[in-house]
Amino acid sequence: MERRAGLLLALLFVVTLPAVTPRIYASDEIQYFAYLRSLWFDRDVSFENEYRWFYDRGIAASPGFHETFLERTTETGRRINFGTIGSALLWAPFYAVGDLVARARAGHDPAVAVDGFSAPYIAAVAYGSAAYGMLALWLSIRIARRLVGPALAPALAVLCGTPLVFYMYVAPPMSHACSAFAVALFTLTWLRARETWSPGWAVALGLSGALMAMVREQDLFFVAGPALDWLRTLALARTPRATVVRAGVVGALSAAAGFVPQALAYLSLNGYMFPSRLVTRKMTWTAPHALDVLTSTSHGFLVWTPLAALAILGLAWMVLTADPPATPFSVDDRPRRRQDVRWIAVCLLAMVALQVYVAGSVESWTVAGAFGQRRFVAVSALLTVGLSVWWAHARTRAARRVLVAAFMLGAWWNLGLIVQFGMRLMDRQRLEPARNAYTSFVELPRMLPGIAARYFGERDSFYEQTPPTP
Repeated sequence: MERRAGLLLALLFVVTLPAVTPRIYASDEIQYFAYLRSLWFDRDVSFENEYRWFYDRGIAASPGFHETFLERTTETGRRINFGTIGSALLWAPFYAVGDLVARARAGHDPAVAVDGFSAPYIAAVAYGSAAYGMLALWLSIRIARRLVGPALAPALAVLCGTPLVFYMYVAPPMSHACSAFAVALFTLTWLRARETWSPGWAVALGLSGALMAMVREQDLFFVAGPALDWLRTLALARTPRATVVRAGVVGALSAAAGFVPQALAYLSLNGYMFPSRLVTRKMTWTAPHALDVLTSTSHGFLVWTPLAALAILGLAWMVLTADPPATPFSVDDRPRRRQDVRWIAVCLLAMVALQVYVAGSVESWTVAGAFGQRRFVAVSALLTVGLSVWWAHARTRAARRVLVAAFMLGAWWNLGLIVQFGMRLMDRQRLEPARNAYTSFVELPRMLPGIAARYFGERDSFYEQTPPTP
């Protein structure tokens, strides 16, 4: 079943490659890309030339970009970068292919240069993000299969009904598709590691946790789920305590070793092995916006992504009524297996809750100007599990039809908002998706054929580039 789902996702990825937008335009995208280009060509984390390249070509020509990234410096005298190194590490294999393509075409196509900026390099990063987003869905299916049951339909619902699709296809050079992959990998590794708490799997868990934190600093909070599980395992003593303690020590040391690239980057950029103080000063750790980040009619996650509410309810229902997945096990194992699945659901809910907490602690919690609550793309795997709970309980044809209809409505709402956002039919600074329901469900069906033709045939017409002010 998992192999068939993997093949279907691979086919879907190949078929939808023309929908990927190989373009960099936002300051966040430039910061993540700058890490990769600077490390690959300059062997450092000094980003002056990368920022200058994008500014001089009118790609990031706003006065704010110039003031922040071409005038300010860090404590070590380098240009500021609020991003992290993890996406660059994940993109590197794709960037290597882009480098080979650029070198092969450079002598024949004057538009292609071996400089790290030309079209093959940017396309490599864009396609890499789309690939990691699809891998995140495949890992999500494997996670759900271990806990609940088959999850292909829920995974496709997450793809089409959450901001993940936007950050895979419309704005792939952001870090969010890579984040969804890293969190899914970490979660699956945890589920495998907890079966034995062996040193080998502890190493894998530590390294995947380090990767997750290097992709996006906020994602470090996902460690709370496995940490709670480790503490419970230690307290219950079902596994020898020496084995559990050893796994914890090995996992922590592996995580520290895996985080070394980011620590060195912090040291070179900031003069200390922590995020920039310009980032940490934006945090109010009492999470004053935790409720708003979920329910605000303009910027709330549940308003932009109604399927998320269904998924979170599914995780809660999993705590109450967990059944072992449809895999071979003895009758004697059923009660313990059910209890185990319920506890894992508690850990997953804690991981979601901490993402709400940290997102609600950021002063810029609205992420105004961005599509949806992008900071929640990381929970894609957990949303897949939550939707899979309802899929597993929908055992009649009528129940499945109702659930499919809910998935389709959620997907249409999400895609409708993407179209309106991309065509500037909504104000990017005062985003109020609830006011766009009529357009999404009534006007958009009539507009869709022309929009699709424009997207695949004249995609550049959606974007405006302003030359820098002299």
